[in-house]
Parts: sequence; C-alpha cells; structure tokens
Amino acid sequence: MTKLLLLTCVCSCSIGLVLAQQTGTKNTDGNPFFAKYNTPFETPPFQLIKIEHYMPAFRKGMEQQKQEIDAVVNNVEAPTFQNTIEALDRSGDLLERVNSVFGSLRSANTNDDLDKIANEVTPLLTKHRNDINLNEKLFQRVKAVYDKQKTLKLDGEQTKLLQDTYKGFVRSGADLSAEKKKRLREINEELSMLSLKFNQNVLKETNNFRLVIDKSEDLAGLPQTVIDGAADLARKSGLESKWVFTLQKPSMIPFLQYASNRVLREKIFKAYINRGDNSNEFDNKGIVSKLAALRVERANLLGYKTYADYVLVENMAKTPKAVYDFLMQIWEPALKVAKRERDEFQAMIRKEGGTFELQPWDWWYYAEKVRKEKYDLDESELRPYFLMENVRKGAFEVATKLYGIQFVERHDIPKYLDEVQVFEVKHKDGSHLGILYTDYYPRAGKRPGAWMGSYRRQERRDGKFITPVVYNVGNFSRPAGDKPSLLSLEEVETLFHEFGHGLNGLLSNRTYTGLAVPRDFIELPSQIMEHWAMEPEVLKTYALHYQTHEPIPDKLIEKIQKSGKFNQGFVTVEYLAAAFLDMDWHMLTTTEPVETNVFEQKSMEEIQLIPEIVVRYRSPYFAHIFAGGYIAGYYSYIWAEVLDTDAFEAFKENGLFDQATAKAFRENVLERTGTDDAMTLYVKFRGKKPTIEPLLKKRGLL
Repeated sequence: MTKLLLLTCVCSCSIGLVLAQQTGTKNTDGNPFFAKYNTPFETPPFQLIKIEHYMPAFRKGMEQQKQEIDAVVNNVEAPTFQNTIEALDRSGDLLERVNSVFGSLRSANTNDDLDKIANEVTPLLTKHRNDINLNEKLFQRVKAVYDKQKTLKLDGEQTKLLQDTYKGFVRSGADLSAEKKKRLREINEELSMLSLKFNQNVLKETNNFRLVIDKSEDLAGLPQTVIDGAADLARKSGLESKWVFTLQKPSMIPFLQYASNRVLREKIFKAYINRGDNSNEFDNKGIVSKLAALRVERANLLGYKTYADYVLVENMAKTPKAVYDFLMQIWEPALKVAKRERDEFQAMIRKEGGTFELQPWDWWYYAEKVRKEKYDLDESELRPYFLMENVRKGAFEVATKLYGIQFVERHDIPKYLDEVQVFEVKHKDGSHLGILYTDYYPRAGKRPGAWMGSYRRQERRDGKFITPVVYNVGNFSRPAGDKPSLLSLEEVETLFHEFGHGLNGLLSNRTYTGLAVPRDFIELPSQIMEHWAMEPEVLKTYALHYQTHEPIPDKLIEKIQKSGKFNQGFVTVEYLAAAFLDMDWHMLTTTEPVETNVFEQKSMEEIQLIPEIVVRYRSPYFAHIFAGGYIAGYYSYIWAEVLDTDAFEAFKENGLFDQATAKAFRENVLERTGTDDAMTLYVKFRGKKPTIEPLLKKRGLL
C-alpha cells in the first residue's frame, strides 16, 4: 500500500519515495514516458521530456493501473499472496514513472507550466488513489489473504508486505460504510489541494522578497565572499553596482551572522518568519486552520481521537504521550542552556555599549561574536576549506571505506539542468550498483531545504535485481564571481545528511517497494553520516583549502571540536519548539476553525519558549507538516538522533571504518529498512536498545 498512498505526495516530503519502472509499452506518439528509456541504465531522458508529455502520461498511467487493479479484483482464482498482494505491489509502473520525474522537477526546478499541471493532476491522482484504497472487492481479497497468513509459507519480507498492505487499506478507510467513504473521499481531495496550494504559496513568498542594498556602508561586517555573492546575484538580477540578499538560507544566514546594520538584520529576519503570514494572496493562515480541521475529521472517521493518534500508532513512538514525554526530557535541559546563551549574548551587547535588549534577529550576530571571543573561531575562516566538490568527494570516500562502493561521474546521462551532476555507483568489484544525481544550488524554481528522492527504487522482480536511481538536492552556497562554492559547517553536515539518505536508497536490498518505514526510523541512515563529517581523521581527507590545497590545520579542527557544543541550546530549542508545535496542531479534537497565530502563540507559551528565539518553522511556512510527510512526525529527527548517536558509538568503540561494524550496519539497517520492525532491525545491529544519555551529552545538555 505504500506505493499507492504516495501517488499524490509529488515529492513534497523530505525524502521522495516514488520510483520509476519501465512499462515495455511501444512509444507510438513520441511520448518518452511510453517506451523503455533508451539511456544509460534506463535513466530518465530529460532532454526528450516536454511539458505536453506529462498529462497524457499521467492519464495513461492511471488507466493502466486501473486495468491492473481490475485484473486482481476479477481474478476467478482464490486470493493468494502472489495474485493479490504481490500483484498489487507491482501495479502502477507507468504512473510512478511519470510521477517520479514530475515530482522531482516540481520540487527542484518548477515553473508556471508545472504548477498548472500540478493543479490539474492532483485531484485526479487523489481520486485514483481513493478508487484503489476504497475498492471493496479489492480489500476483501487482501483481507482473505491476511486472514489465512498463519497457514501460508511466507518469508519475513512477504509477511511484512502482507501486514503493511492490509493495514494500509484499513488506515485508508477500506472498511468504512459507504457514507463515510464518500466523506473521506471529499476530505482527501480537499487536503491534497490545500497542501499543494500551501507549498506554492511558501515558494512564492520566499521568491518575492529581495533585500537590495545600494550603499556600501550597509555591508559593514560582512565577509568579502558574502559581499561578492550578493553582488553576483544583483548582476544576474540586472542591478549593477548593488547587492542583493534573499530569503534563501545561503544568502540570509551569513547576513544575520555578520551584518552590523541591525535595522537590515531585522528586516530580512522578519521577512523570513512572516512568509505566508502577510494577509496577501499567498497567505497560508486560513489553509493551516482548514488542514488541521480536516485532519481531525479524517482521524475521527478512521476511529482515532486525534490525527497524532492516527499517525503515531505506526511509528516507533506509538503514542502522543511517548512523544511529548521524550521531547520534554530534552526540552528542559535545552531551555536552561538556551537561557544561559541568551545571557551571554546580552552581556556582549552591554560590553559593546549597546542599550537594547537581545532580539531574535540579533541572536545569530552575537553568537558569532561570542564564538569568536570564546573559541577564536570565525566561520568565515572555515569556508575556504569546504569546497563543495571536496566535501562531496569526502562523503563518497567515507562510503567507499565503509562499504567498498565507488562513485564515477558520468557525462553521458541526461540531466534536467547543466549544473546537476550524475554519478554511477559501483560495487567493490566494479559492477553496477545504482545512479546518484546531485543538485546543490538554490534557484527561484527550487523549494527551500534539502532532500533525497528516487527516479527508480531498488526491488527484485521476476528474478531480476532492479538497481536504484536516486538524487540528492540541496540549497547550498553558490559559486560567486571567481569564487567557487564554499560551504558553511551546517551545509557540510547537510550534504553528508542527504548523502546518508542516498546511501539508504542505493544500498537497499529488498524484493518489494511497498514496505512501510516508520517516519521516526528513516532519519537514522542520514543522521549517522553527519558524525563522520566532523571527525578529524575524515576532515583531513576532504577539508582542503580551495587555493593552496593544504589540509585544514589541526588548530582549526581543535577549535571546531571545542566549539561543537556552542549555541546548542538555541539549536535544540528552536527545533524542539517546532516539534511541539507540530504535535499540538495534530492533537486538536475540534473541527471548528482556529486562529492560526493565536494557536501558535499559545503552543509556544505552554512550553515557555523565550522571546529571543523564534520557533524554527512558524505554522504558515511549516511545509514539513502542512505540505510534506512529517505530519505529527517532526519529532522524528531528534528521535532518530538517539538512534544515530548510539549507533555511531559502535563505530567509535570498534574503529571509524571497522569493517565488521560497517557490515552489520549495512546488512541490518541500510539494506533492510522496512523489511522488519524498526527496533528489531536496530537491535540486530547494535545488540541493545539505545538510551538518551549519549544524545544529551553530544549536545552539551548534561
């Protein structure tokens, strides 16, 4: 059922879980989706795909899957695992093929034409999904197999697929009355369109703001690389002799860190946190309220008190109480640390003769000042050592040392933009493993953030191992003028993070694609990769000065390590506040409209968030939960951090590149994600369940 439920996701999740398969249909009308891709490794032929190809391919894909479902439903033979569960998992190849390409471009390189198609196809896909999920005869066949599972000779993965498929139908309303099914259809259709509109509004609000500076004195405090980047952006915008800053983080964050002009810091910060909250045509407050109400009604129809109850029963956490209790264990010590940090920064203001109280737009600026004073570390000192290409190569080399895989750039594989790069991934023996695309720079058509997705997911079909085609997308610092792309520490960790998701997709070794993965487990493979990024042994291999090619000096590495816990109160509190906000929205029990800003303010007051810190994602631009796959699941990042911190301890104990430990992690986690209970898989690797103490220690909260 996972495949079917993701048809309308259109890659709005942080991890794209759609795949592309080949249909074998002859290409009779020139539509590239209708034939086997005549490209290396059957990768998408982007150079052939045109706007007019999408809707015919979507319609034909839905038609083909309907025929495949009808064949299952009308099969005169008794329901079996093969003719029902497996056949269902194998259905929809053409639809997923077009959806994977369309979804990736809608996220990474959208335009008005793609947005129009999204508006047209989203309700059609929602109806198509509902027609499958609410098909009574299909559900009865699935139930018939499920009811006799104890008598079937199924392996572990088959049993998991059977159980996931049955639960997927039940959780989609397959056993509701006809009247309730009708209402559920209406809710699903409205939810899908509201989420689409929400995402479009956030992107437009982000793109609509530019801070244009025409006086050089307003650049005071900014490093030259930041100034050069702003000048380059201004030139590309037709604003010669000016400087432009945007709400994209590679532009905004350095401005907040270094710009001496406090008025301008406030301006860009407020523009960022007020996206979707400007009472204009892109306002999302009403959409948020409506989404929350519809989710309550949907949860009630499906037998749950709240939407959080509905979501969490399938996650590792299981209950809202478990999530709240977990978050509070971290919140209380984190808030204490954040308050100490606030007081430090206020003292710095006083020391410099300032008479004002610290505000949210001051936090980044004074954090840099205090970091410099306490650790003699300025982030601008580090960027010259983090050339994007070297950082990516460093991530590749970690994977090579751990798992023996190799990355070879290919120039003969089509791509949707010139700046995208494509790598063939090979096994240790040189045989083909998969394909990885990287797309790292911000643009107007790309949504904020970073994510991994798939054009084709790994599976086994008819005895054939089908190799994965995955991509990593980010919004990192662009090359500017004669300067290459030089990353911040945060961007380095993000690159390693998304590469971890990519490894999870590339090293997958499963038979079926329809296996469900708990949201609070899926971040383990990505977050554990971040640990290697800052290990001195690894830093020495990739952190090479972009001009001299000298490795990063030991003194700088020592400063990085000593300052590793600096500002962690802020980082943790800012994140946890968003996790609480997400949970609060999905603990609602009323379908009555609520005032979005009032609700958000009350949520923050309940956890006593200090006014100097703003929640990482305010509701009107919280796309993870209102247009993505983290509904009642934003806590997953720190839940998984408990897992990844504990898991990395195994490598620290046995050796960063210990082959036995790497083999155990690959075989029990990376290859088998979704094939068994998540904690069972983890314990098979680690030999025990994790505890929270290593996480608190790592963040300096103990």
